[in-house]
Amino acid sequence: MNNFLIIRLSSLGDIIHALPAFSALRNHFPEANITWLVEEKGEEVLKLIPGINKVVVTRAKRLKLYSRSFREEISRIKAQIAAKDLTAVDFQGLIKSGLFAWFSQAKKRIGFHRKNLREPLASIFYTQRLYKITGDIHVIYKNLKLLELLGIKDSNVDFPLQLSSDLLNSVRDKIAKTGYSSEKKLVIINVGAAWESKRWFPHKWSQVIKKIDSDQIFPLLLWGNEIEKDLALKIAETTGAALSPSLSLTEVVALVNDASLVVSGDTFALQAACALSRPVVGLFGPTTPGRNGPFKDSDKVVFQEFNCSHCYKRKCSDLKCLKILKPESVAELCIQALEKNG
Repeated sequence: MNNFLIIRLSSLGDIIHALPAFSALRNHFPEANITWLVEEKGEEVLKLIPGINKVVVTRAKRLKLYSRSFREEISRIKAQIAAKDLTAVDFQGLIKSGLFAWFSQAKKRIGFHRKNLREPLASIFYTQRLYKITGDIHVIYKNLKLLELLGIKDSNVDFPLQLSSDLLNSVRDKIAKTGYSSEKKLVIINVGAAWESKRWFPHKWSQVIKKIDSDQIFPLLLWGNEIEKDLALKIAETTGAALSPSLSLTEVVALVNDASLVVSGDTFALQAACALSRPVVGLFGPTTPGRNGPFKDSDKVVFQEFNCSHCYKRKCSDLKCLKILKPESVAELCIQALEKNG
């Protein structure tokens, strides 16, 4: 039996972007035993994916490198992923993910060309490396190309997300308490992001909501942590838009599944919406839409090119890439998307 170890530790959006590669691997090796190594936060997302034989969660991110606790963690992981004729596939491309591939004792360890790695040193842990590919390729197709080292040439983009009726109904009950009725179009305004440089400004979000406001839509402000909740409250005060309740990651996916439109920065909610084929308007600042953003022709993106674009900085003293984005432009794309999708 073929045994595979997928290494995609984080982030949540990147885990979503690795799902088509997993789907292709599963389709080509239907009887294989596939294990996925992931950090704690990503485990909840993988619960929605049928066909993974085992999910192994690493807590090494919280441990000091080469400490006793770290060594114990590595031993625990090795015991859980041990298998004969194991092939490790590193979609992460970091030194730590390369180390995990090496610690797995897999006979075959495949990864990207060093020029396509965020941390080129990771390539020393691979037994096979993909040829160099262009940097502007979408990460979904980049992941699919890595499977060529396993003899798989598949450009099909399939997201095997499975949402139970219990999960969907539970979330619908929670959202109904905000005042939402299915007679209206649910427009999710995702105001948060893990990176400060991806968070648009409350006064601009407020302008968008006011411009798209109608009796036919129900704007719902989605947030994750307390910082994002504060942003949502500021927007709610000026627009009257409803705040979503506190939701788990799987509940966010279920909520997005019911949306008529998702408006979001480059973060998990946007990637989930794209995976579920929900209409989106994506707002991009320091990251590259062509690499990380929506990938269908019908999807909408708001982005302004600067000399410093594609910097991928988590913090910035200027944020001109976000300041330049106009609420009028975002609102117009929202209206177009809603009209096109009935």
